[in-house]
Amino acid sequence: MPPVKKTKSTSALLWDLLTFDRLVTGPVIHLIYWAGLGVVALFAFSVVGAAVGLALKEPGIGSLLLAFPVLIAGLLVAGAMVLLWRAFCEFYVAIFRISEDLRALRQTSDADHASILSRPPPEA
Repeated sequence: MPPVKKTKSTSALLWDLLTFDRLVTGPVIHLIYWAGLGVVALFAFSVVGAAVGLALKEPGIGSLLLAFPVLIAGLLVAGAMVLLWRAFCEFYVAIFRISEDLRALRQTSDADHASILSRPPPEA
């Protein structure tokens, strides 16, 4: 039998959001990640446009010899920017998951302490 999922009411969900019991940073980080990739894609398109502009600026082999390294270097920089952006976003996701794990550990510890305190003392 599959586990039963608990559904929360809207007021409980709102209360979790207002008291920071539920963090919304994970989904927000994903949106920021895709927006950042869009900015990097714009940079890559501008590099391609600059290389084509350099190639068409003057007729001859000299402009092509200048445009090719600009294109390659720009695309390499764009690739590095994608990797750095991914690492940056993964770092923030990891930090917030650590926070959630610490919260769960704290709740477990508090429950253990409460159960110890509620036990009657042993009789001698």
